[in-house]
Amino acid sequence: MRILVLGGTRFLGHAVAAEGVRRGHEVVCAARGSSGVPEGARLVKVDRDLEDGLAPLRGERFDAVVDVATISYEWVQRALAEFGATAKHWTFVSSISVYADPGAEPTGIGDPVLEPRAVHGTREGMASDPNLYGAVKVAGERAVLDAAGDRAFIVRAGLITGPGDEFDRFGYWVQRLARGGRVVVPDVDHQSQFVDVRDLANWIVDAGERGTTGVYDGIGPVVPLLDLLADIAEVLGSEVEFVRVSEADLRANGVAPWMGPRSLPFWLPTGYHKMSARDAGPALAAGLTPMPLADAVAGALAHERSLDPNRVRKAGLTPDEETEILQRVG
Repeated sequence: MRILVLGGTRFLGHAVAAEGVRRGHEVVCAARGSSGVPEGARLVKVDRDLEDGLAPLRGERFDAVVDVATISYEWVQRALAEFGATAKHWTFVSSISVYADPGAEPTGIGDPVLEPRAVHGTREGMASDPNLYGAVKVAGERAVLDAAGDRAFIVRAGLITGPGDEFDRFGYWVQRLARGGRVVVPDVDHQSQFVDVRDLANWIVDAGERGTTGVYDGIGPVVPLLDLLADIAEVLGSEVEFVRVSEADLRANGVAPWMGPRSLPFWLPTGYHKMSARDAGPALAAGLTPMPLADAVAGALAHERSLDPNRVRKAGLTPDEETEILQRVG
């Protein structure tokens, strides 16, 4: 099978390309090439910001196309214009951020989604407009479904974790629990979900091989947040004491939910408590197969230990920040 990965140099795109190569497929990665592609894949340098940026691939035919376009409707459109009519299978990686009300009890992929925005977004734009990312993904989904129809595989990914993760959320908890001791955790009863990047990549390559199509929430099973943290600590064999701190006290101490400096990952902000309670059943029935938690934890911990321990984290508390909070809350 000839697979085109639009990206292929980082995180999920890299994992998909690596899995395709491992299975013996011919894999082409279309990217600027700044981070390198997996050994065995062919890099074709493109610039999707340009109207004719995919010209270096013009005329090539692919059995499967995988597009992980982050926040650009224009990128999606340009890829479809080049390959949408000829590709036998088209994967578009979307997001559970497409849903309009993350505080409502989820019922499935038919839940209301945000109004589409056919724009080229930016990370700065996402920072000021939390709905921008999801709205651009909705526009991308519709473009793919219009162009590829029953050849389209739409994966509304949830929180992706594992080797190569750039956002420090699952990794924060793994490295923190590995240290043991008294651990600040949010005193909440909401659910949590994640999907390991390797599992998601396996499923995407499977879908191309088998011709799996349709729209799915690409996420693992629901687990109460504090149960998940306890399970991670058990896998690690760590001696920990969870210090449950109320949401009010966390905010009073300057701790933010979900991500960013001085935050607690997986703690969902008000109005988003059902974002991590989506039904994984359809995806699991369609072949998404979560690895054992021990393997997911091992992969995340190995990735954490490969990074500079003195870097500025994108999510979590520093040891000093956590100590300060523990002193204040007792």
